[in-house]
Amino acid sequence: MAFRNIVPLSLDSPTHAVCVLGVELFLDVSGCAPPACESFSVDASLGVVVRVCGTDPVESREGPAAPRWPLSCPTDVLVAMTSPNFAEDEGKVLVFYHQPKEDTPVATAVLHLTGVELSLDVDIYRSGHFEATDKQAKRTWVWGPGGWGAILLVSCSPSAAGQPRDKNKVFSSEEVKSLSQMVLKVQGPSCITKNYRVVLHTSKEESEKARVYRPQNDGSTAFELVLGPDQHTYTLAPQWDDRKGTLKETFYVEALEFPSASFSGLISFSASLVEESQDPLVPETVLYKDTVLFRVAPCIFAPTTQMPLEVYLCRWESSAASPDRRVSRGRELQVQGFVSAVTELSERSNSQVASVYEDPNRLGRWLQDEMAFCYTQAPHKTVSLVLDTPRVAKPDDFPMKYSLSPGVGYLTLRTQDHTVASIDIIGKLMVSPPVKAQGKEYPLGRVLIGSSFYPSKDSRNMSQSLQDFLRAQQVQAPVELFSDWLMTGHACEFMCFIPTQYKVEGKKDFRLLLASPSSCYKLFKERQKEGYGDAMLFEGLRKDQLISNGREAVTINQLLADEKMRKHNDYAEKCIHLNRSILKRELGLQEEDIIPIPQLFCLEHIANAPPSEQTKRLYARPYFPDLLQMVVMGLNLGIPKPFGPRVSGACCLEERVCQLLEPLGFQCTFIDDFDCYLTEIGDFCSCASIRRVPFAFKWWGMVP
Repeated sequence: MAFRNIVPLSLDSPTHAVCVLGVELFLDVSGCAPPACESFSVDASLGVVVRVCGTDPVESREGPAAPRWPLSCPTDVLVAMTSPNFAEDEGKVLVFYHQPKEDTPVATAVLHLTGVELSLDVDIYRSGHFEATDKQAKRTWVWGPGGWGAILLVSCSPSAAGQPRDKNKVFSSEEVKSLSQMVLKVQGPSCITKNYRVVLHTSKEESEKARVYRPQNDGSTAFELVLGPDQHTYTLAPQWDDRKGTLKETFYVEALEFPSASFSGLISFSASLVEESQDPLVPETVLYKDTVLFRVAPCIFAPTTQMPLEVYLCRWESSAASPDRRVSRGRELQVQGFVSAVTELSERSNSQVASVYEDPNRLGRWLQDEMAFCYTQAPHKTVSLVLDTPRVAKPDDFPMKYSLSPGVGYLTLRTQDHTVASIDIIGKLMVSPPVKAQGKEYPLGRVLIGSSFYPSKDSRNMSQSLQDFLRAQQVQAPVELFSDWLMTGHACEFMCFIPTQYKVEGKKDFRLLLASPSSCYKLFKERQKEGYGDAMLFEGLRKDQLISNGREAVTINQLLADEKMRKHNDYAEKCIHLNRSILKRELGLQEEDIIPIPQLFCLEHIANAPPSEQTKRLYARPYFPDLLQMVVMGLNLGIPKPFGPRVSGACCLEERVCQLLEPLGFQCTFIDDFDCYLTEIGDFCSCASIRRVPFAFKWWGMVP
């Protein structure tokens, strides 16, 4: 027991003390002992437990009578109570002082006790119950299957994003379900409120990370903010039930931010019973403190192998002010075609489509670049949310924030310098499916971080604050990949995870698709040997489309004879092979888990960058629309139309992809994305963002 208050005894008058359950009182038996006495004995009323420690009892002629203890040796007399009282001074302790060879005590010290119970309880065993038999357990937090500890969800209501909180807040019934409960209970006679008060508190630093609310007593749905930023203590107004001798309050708690480099995710709250001093010159005294510990639930990203729940699409909103109505109309039709194709995919996958209207000049490229769907979870609630890393000055202008389905949250995650580089785009963040690698289980998969791998004046790395944020979540241990060779720096341009149709014992329930320039060259050589060397790449596209994209229609013969192109793809192949070895090691993959997808790259200067930011370095960019940039919706795949050479009326690239994936149960739909992808330096995946089914595995059951 941590608290041991010293109680001095007196022979002149009874001593009165409050004894809190969980606290042992240390009795000073020597201070008032008569000079001639050499021993003492103790008697206590029902419900009072006395422990004498530090020495052995002296021999007594009284036989079975209470043992005597020597006063000459250092002795600890500890008193505790087993239950609270409903009236003052119900507990009693008598200390008898004895002279040598005398049976009758010569003096008696009397201690009257008032038993009080104070407990602050949370759902430490994640069962919905709020009473802990182990007082120490609620002060700790333990990961793993046999672990324990209460959990907080981050407040991510779209309407409250960025808004200051008032002292009073009205929560909807659904919002209340996202709050974690904390129950304060005080039992004992109501008279203790005259000299004692109960204080709920946390540290100043921790008060910046969470808010605690107390329901109003007027029967409304309003809640009073009692703890939070700039308010780290709260004294309870007595609301005592005299019939039961109980003061009981339920508080509701929400976190304000996810774990980060500067925040472990752990937040503690305490309730203290404070004795007020009757002398203004004497400070108040803390008799007892009960503490609970919460862990803020992490932000979890779902891989493309999880089934889709909801698809958010950017539709075209026509503009009369467009300088080129013909071009504008052409792109409008293309985006509409994309929307129709993805809508059909969502219907096949039984997922809901939620449309988002966007300014035509941006073509919706912000939708996935700007933000990512993820989720956070406590035993009482799972919340899907959009995590936004703003790249524009006024993110509030985005319709996405106001177009989210009910119950979907929204939270802004800013970098330290408030800038977001291309490699930092959180919407392009990739997560592996659950894997086991090097003897360790990763039941929620692993986050894949883009990197340059070595420093140079032109190298690009994910900002340290974002890397720290991802690592601080602890449940999806990041893997660093080399992605700086790509113009965008996004690993999703050369890899993609897809789910398999059937789960086989001992086999992965997913496949990794990897871009393979060598597979593409092999395919083109096969078609050349078959007599199709004059088949045209980019056939059917308008001349202005090709010119604006820096492309031109070429034959298989011309492409295979292009030594410069070959060197570009030899470089891309080396970069992909480097990542392949990392993925095999860090995700525990075998060759049978990887499917090569034919794809070519070309090296170019960074597009759309101002002259001051241009470098001599060249970066890889897909030569034709990237087949790896898929919209994965279960076994239905939306794939950019590559406009490959047509052999016997069919695109040989599309045909090869179908040969690779359809035997596994996938249905491939190829979508015209040429202008969106190449001209706009984006891809149609950026015009769609998918909310996916959370993992069945609960994050607190793993060991980071």
